[in-house]
Amino acid sequence: MINATVKYSIKNISKRKLRSFLTVVSISIGIITIFIFLSFSLGLYNYVNSFLSESSADKVTISPKGGGAVALDSVFKLTVSDLKEIQKTSGVYDATGLAYEVAEVNLRGEKKYTFLIGEDPEESIVKEFTNVKILKGRELTRSDQGNIVLGYNYLLDNKIFSKALDLNDVVKINNKSLRVIGFYEPLGNPQDDSQIYMNIDYIGELYPDSKDNYNMIIARVDTDSMDIVIENIEKNLRKSRGLEKGDEDFYVASFEDLLSQYTSILNAIMGFIVLIALISVLVSAINTSNTMITSVLERIKEIGTMKAIGARNSQIFNIFLFESALLGFISGVIGVLIGFVLVFIGEQILIQLGWSFLKPAYPWYLFIGCILFAIMTGSVSGLVPAINASRKNPVESLRYE
Repeated sequence: MINATVKYSIKNISKRKLRSFLTVVSISIGIITIFIFLSFSLGLYNYVNSFLSESSADKVTISPKGGGAVALDSVFKLTVSDLKEIQKTSGVYDATGLAYEVAEVNLRGEKKYTFLIGEDPEESIVKEFTNVKILKGRELTRSDQGNIVLGYNYLLDNKIFSKALDLNDVVKINNKSLRVIGFYEPLGNPQDDSQIYMNIDYIGELYPDSKDNYNMIIARVDTDSMDIVIENIEKNLRKSRGLEKGDEDFYVASFEDLLSQYTSILNAIMGFIVLIALISVLVSAINTSNTMITSVLERIKEIGTMKAIGARNSQIFNIFLFESALLGFISGVIGVLIGFVLVFIGEQILIQLGWSFLKPAYPWYLFIGCILFAIMTGSVSGLVPAINASRKNPVESLRYE
C-alpha cells in the first residue's frame, strides 16, 4: 500500500507540473532565505566563540568612558598611575597598557590613514588577548625603537598601497622613518589587517600626548573570583582618581562580558532575520495549502471511486498528506542546494574583500534541519485538505460535477 501511495502521489504531482512547480518555487525561496541567514549567523557565532578559550577567559579590560577606539584627549585616557593601581589590586596577576593613535602613513608619495597601536611587545597578555601570530619576519622587542610590525593587508598589492610592502621597507609616520620587521597573519577584518604595531615606549616620541597614557589596560586575573577582582579594580581606580561610586569615567569588563554583548546583539539581529524568513515560509505554506485544496476539488470523483472500491478514510488522508510532504521535501532539497551555492559564492566574495571573519558555516545539521523544516511546512499545509479529502462521501463524490 505504501508503494502504491508513493507511485500514485508522484503521478498526480507530475500531471500538474505548473502548479507543482510554482509550489516548489515558493517553498524553496523560503528555505533558501533561511539557509543563507542561518549559515552566516552560525559563522558569526563560531567566530565569536573562537575567542572563548582558556587564554582569554582570565582577561579583564579597563577602558576610559567617552574615548572610543581612539581617545580624544588626555581626559579620556588611563595613566601609568592607573596601571599601577590595577597591578597591585588583589587577584590581579599582571596588567599592561595599550595606546591607540590615528596615523598618517606615507610611502613612495602615497598617503594613507590607519590605526597605530603601541604595546609592550614582550608582555604575553597582549599576545594571548589578540591571539595574532607573526606570518613573516619577527615580533617586536622592547629594544625596537624605530621598527614596526604591519597587518596582513600590507603584503597585498592595491590593498592599502599600490605596491605591497616587504621586510626592511621604510614608511614615514609623523615625518619619522620606521622600518618594517614583520607582518601578522590575516585576521579577516580589513581594519585589523591594516593596523600598525610598535613599541609603546616609542609611540610617545611620535605622539607626545600618548606618553605614559593608555587607551586600554588589559589585566590577567584570578578566574575563581572574577567578579570580586573587578569590584576591587573599580574600587581602587575610584579612590586613586577621586571619584564617587556611580561617577566612574572608566569601564571594567571581563572578556566574556564583552563577547556576551556581541552575542546579545547577534541574537537580536538573527531573531529579526529569522522572523523575516518565517514570513516567507508562511506565504509558501499558504500557497501549498491552496495547491492541495485545488487538488482535492479536482479529484473529488477520483476520491469517490477509490472509496467505492474499498479505500479507507485513513488511506485517502495519507495520499494527500504524502503529496504535500513530498512537495515540501523536493522544495527543501532544491532550496538547500541553491542556498549552499549562493552562500559559497558569497563566502568567496567576502574573502576577496578581506572580510573572511564573516565567512558562513554550514554544518550537516543545517542541511538536514532545513529539509525537515520544508517537509514539515508541506505536511502542515496539506493537513486540512487531506482531512477534507478523507471525509468525502463516496456517493456524493461520484455525482460531483
